[in-house]
Amino acid sequence: MNKKMKNNQIFKRIALVSVSALTLTFACKDQFLEVPPTASLAQAQLSSKAGVEGTLIGAYAQLAAKGYSRLAAGNNWVWGSIRGGENNKGTDPGDYSNINTMQRYEVQPTDGDLNSTWQAKYEGIARCNATINLANGSKEISAADKTRIIAEARFLRGHYYFELKKLFNSVPYVDETLDYGKGIEKVANTEAFWDKIEADFAFAFANLPATSSSAGRANKWAAEAYLGKVLLFQGKFADAKAKFTDVIANGTTTNGKKYGLVPKFAEIFNAENDNNEEAVFAIQSSMNTGNVNNANGFDDLNYPYNTGADGPGNCCGFFQPSFSMANAYRVSADGLPLLGEQADGTPDYNLAANAVKNDYGVASSASFTEDADPLDPRIDHTIGRRGIQYLDWIEHPGANWIRKQDYAGPYSPKKYVYYKRQENTLTDGSSWTRGYATMNFNIIRFADVLLMAAEAEIEAGSLTTALDYINRVRNRAANPAGFVTKGGVPEANYVIAPYTAFADKAAAQKAVRMERMLELATEGHRFFDLVRWGIDVPTLNAYLAYESKYLVTKFGGASYQATDKYLPIPQAQIDIQGTSVLKQNPGY
Repeated sequence: MNKKMKNNQIFKRIALVSVSALTLTFACKDQFLEVPPTASLAQAQLSSKAGVEGTLIGAYAQLAAKGYSRLAAGNNWVWGSIRGGENNKGTDPGDYSNINTMQRYEVQPTDGDLNSTWQAKYEGIARCNATINLANGSKEISAADKTRIIAEARFLRGHYYFELKKLFNSVPYVDETLDYGKGIEKVANTEAFWDKIEADFAFAFANLPATSSSAGRANKWAAEAYLGKVLLFQGKFADAKAKFTDVIANGTTTNGKKYGLVPKFAEIFNAENDNNEEAVFAIQSSMNTGNVNNANGFDDLNYPYNTGADGPGNCCGFFQPSFSMANAYRVSADGLPLLGEQADGTPDYNLAANAVKNDYGVASSASFTEDADPLDPRIDHTIGRRGIQYLDWIEHPGANWIRKQDYAGPYSPKKYVYYKRQENTLTDGSSWTRGYATMNFNIIRFADVLLMAAEAEIEAGSLTTALDYINRVRNRAANPAGFVTKGGVPEANYVIAPYTAFADKAAAQKAVRMERMLELATEGHRFFDLVRWGIDVPTLNAYLAYESKYLVTKFGGASYQATDKYLPIPQAQIDIQGTSVLKQNPGY
């Protein structure tokens, strides 16, 4: 049994639970649909300790949204990264073409992936609510187990509602007290529910243990970190600061490790290092469990394209880092980011003199010399570039790993891609690609916590403390042992240094926002960060203007409006519930 299987074997066998009682469905009232389900589990089975724990595992399993659109999983690769300008939708215009409208901020309420994302989150909520009800009604579990199970379910419910809030803003709030025939079908999407999300995470923090026999479970510190994030999104900076301060000082992983930064940046995204000290809460993946769905299948479209035996996946190239994202890693000679911008909103890193040299329009058979100017070393852990070693595969060959450069640009993704040495050992080869990776996906990691804490300190605390938090993240990136090398020599001119001080609050804000961009790139956070900072309109229009210089087919005529900050309510849901119950978001 390999290391991956030994680690939390029971918990990580999370094949989807198919129990009709767990599915939230806003069904129509036609009597012919009101038929008792067949092949469903009996209430007595579900009320046992094993049954209640099983429904809870089902709630965890829904984080990966198996059976729904690949856009519905918790990594938000389209909703957060592609819509946030970090990545371009790759492959070609006709392949998974509805993502084109999402990237151009033209998504329509009738989009099927939109509805699937909505359904997947509510499926997760339904499983949480079912777990709470089963736990409350069970006479076969101890009081301590009941409290812990309900706390885990409420943690997960808080997560699913937080995702819905970020994506759609106005959604119906349904808790364990509602069901069909008890008012669920009449719940409108006009109620404010931030307080309910807060309450779920606060309950989880108060009632979850610090450690668990299964590393993938939520613990009290993950709950407090998530509560801090929810408070931050609401602009409750002082309250968020208090939560983050506690987490940073005292927090541990569920397997008892003190929260900290993994010494080498690349090790965050290595399946051999899952559930490390940086993992606050993660979607768990595993292999050889009898079901490929337990591996990380929601990233299967995002490996470099047409790699053959020399690269991972051999499919499909949907997730290509943008020109702008690559340029953001340009640094000055003193190793600091370029934080300025021009009068028209163009970031200084996108000026011609600062743009990262790339092989756009250059065949793999043609010669190419890599960029020689100073770069943040995280660029080559995040972005696959021509001539730079790609994990332990080969040097990235450029155009041969890109389906259509003139459509999506010259770069490949690099985070959450498996290593050559892991093929068929830490990948599940039973999938339709050469293998699904089995690495976990971090929904919250400790660097994220440090940078959120820095934000809270800037707004309601100390610039000095914020400086310390930001520099802790930068100092980890500066560890030369973690640089991408060839023959022991760094692959590029890596230069990075800590900030010495912030002149004022505005300077600190610019620094922490850039740091989140660089540190968390392609991890699904960017769009939501821009919206909560209130800079989404100018930032995303500047991104569109820059990318369209190269990718005319993709971006010509595209624009971003203030009404694009939230997705439309799926028309399919409005059709079921009626316009008197569900109101469409403005602008659609």
